[in-house]
Amino acid sequence: LNNIGNYFLYTKNYDLADDLEDVDFEDPGNADDEGWETEDEMEADMEQDDSELTFSKHTGLVFCVSLDPLTNSLAVTGGEDDRAFVWRVNDGEVLLECMGHKDSVTCAVFSHDSSLVATGDMSGLIKVWKVETKEEIWSFEVGDLEWMEWHPGAPVLLAGTNDGNVWMWKIPAGDCKTFQSAACQSTSGKILPDGKRAAVGYEDGTMRVWDLKQGNAVHVIKGQDGHQGALTCLACNKDGSLVLTGSVDGNAKLINTSTGKVVGVFSVDKGKGRGSKDEDDNNSVESVGFCNILPLVAVAYLDGTLAIYDLPTQALRHRCQHEAGIVHLQWEESSSVVSTCSLDGALRLWDARSGYMVSEYRGHAAEILDFTINREASLAVTASGDNQAKVFCLQRPDR
Repeated sequence: LNNIGNYFLYTKNYDLADDLEDVDFEDPGNADDEGWETEDEMEADMEQDDSELTFSKHTGLVFCVSLDPLTNSLAVTGGEDDRAFVWRVNDGEVLLECMGHKDSVTCAVFSHDSSLVATGDMSGLIKVWKVETKEEIWSFEVGDLEWMEWHPGAPVLLAGTNDGNVWMWKIPAGDCKTFQSAACQSTSGKILPDGKRAAVGYEDGTMRVWDLKQGNAVHVIKGQDGHQGALTCLACNKDGSLVLTGSVDGNAKLINTSTGKVVGVFSVDKGKGRGSKDEDDNNSVESVGFCNILPLVAVAYLDGTLAIYDLPTQALRHRCQHEAGIVHLQWEESSSVVSTCSLDGALRLWDARSGYMVSEYRGHAAEILDFTINREASLAVTASGDNQAKVFCLQRPDR
């Protein structure tokens, strides 16, 4: 499952809730019975809101959020209502409403210089908007969209689709190149920091490193070297020499991008976390990331385990347990703090050196589907299934 894949899991629960509305329960019993929250307790839980600002313009689930890289003062959010909004994080004022999509907007990202924003919906309609003039300057339609990313130093956009293709366009000219592979879903992608290569994961467990200029795959990691299930996420370290991949098979693999060799495998299955069962079901990896200042990686699992691994020894250093599945993680730019968002609607900050939780932020009435943190790690912006985005001020004693 990825962030959007989780959506289909949730809708099943919502359908069940709709069905139960028609059922006439007779005696609710004693509310003080063990395992039941009283009405007052539930209201207290709902009332806790640690956020500084709530953005409520969406009329459906909010799937994605990102900050403009230049100033970190603008956010773009995409939602189930087929819309995206560009808005200011300090006061929530909408600068641009991105209209005309035909399906849920699941990708919304600023270009490297913050001048452009790309929005993509599940049906594959991609639009690019000029922030300053609030104009749509380009659009294109592909197959069902899985992921989308801007080049780190040029107005070039990459996208991966359900049919296995990876598309690359120069914006706004529209010059196009496609990177074709076996007819299986391209589930995740990341342009490496050199701007010349991209790491792309696929549904069959394969990862390819593409040469963006030549258009060929310089490395194909598959079979026993690849994953035994669909890739869900991937990340690269600061210089792009290593890529970490996560999969539904429960493993995270460390790959040298120069050689294409797997140089490490991380798994918590060997020592199962609290609340896990001795079943054959794999514990899907939902998000991965590298620490910038210490040789550490973080791997987030669907069972709620955040695992911190030591990169040189590949040993499990800390196991940080959540009560619900983790959707996404992000390391701070220049510290050893890693943040997570979870299906229980909380944002948590963890110190990877000690394994202890630094702080917890609540305010959403449903699961957090995505979040991002600014460069200074002073604020976080979250996107949730409660149709809202929120801005949280991240305060720590050491700042």
